[in-house]
Amino acid sequence: MNDNRTPLFCDTALAERIERAEAQLMAVCAAAASGFARSLAGGVASFAEPGSPFNKVAGLGFDGLPEPADLDEVEQAFAANGAATQVELAHLADPAIGVLLTERGYRLESFENVLGLALDGRHESVTRPGIVVRRSGDDEFDRWLDVVADGVAHPDTQGVPWHEEFPREVYLRAERHLAAAGVRRYVALREGVFAGGAGLRTSTGIAQMAGAATAPAHRRRGIQSALLATRLADATTAGCDVAVITTQPGSKSQQNAQRQGFDLLYTRAILVKQP
Repeated sequence: MNDNRTPLFCDTALAERIERAEAQLMAVCAAAASGFARSLAGGVASFAEPGSPFNKVAGLGFDGLPEPADLDEVEQAFAANGAATQVELAHLADPAIGVLLTERGYRLESFENVLGLALDGRHESVTRPGIVVRRSGDDEFDRWLDVVADGVAHPDTQGVPWHEEFPREVYLRAERHLAAAGVRRYVALREGVFAGGAGLRTSTGIAQMAGAATAPAHRRRGIQSALLATRLADATTAGCDVAVITTQPGSKSQQNAQRQGFDLLYTRAILVKQP
């Protein structure tokens, strides 16, 4: 990492690009799960299945205010499936969105951070001795799922905890939906053993670092850094100009990302309305 680099500045145009990519991913994953995805004021309201991490409204605040009637329909669609309406709102979005939502009974439940890194063509895949990172094929999908699910089931406790937890079976299906949505899978092997996994999606120049996890027995060995370095190199080769990663505030994942040169771009507020 270049210590003399200029930190990545995030204006509203870059935030909109990132939020658009996130909304598109949610829509594709919901479709893979045979759920629903509805356009909403430049964003997307998506539902995959009960308890899924893809049940949310993403991308609001960059294309005007949603019409009350449209919000009514979205809230009713979530309620019909027994789900709350969860909006992930970037703090660089139109502030009037937050006012509108709180007036409708939405409550702030949590935050998540979006970090970014400018891809300047100088990223190389570098790993520690004994660690190999490569693309993971369909023939080993179940093994990849097992190691990632094991890592997610035993999260690091540093920082603010995630505001929601997902049953293992729901998480496994979500990973299958991500695969159907075109997210590339990567596996890290330590001394030949599956130690961790991660995903990468590229869209309109944005490289989304999808959820990464390390099996508890292999933590603090450089697995996450190796997975990240390999994905950054591949994203650069794919022509992306910005890589993004979403973390919990103050988490080990955020710390690792910042060590790799990522900058905190903005925070998303998690606003929820119960049915």
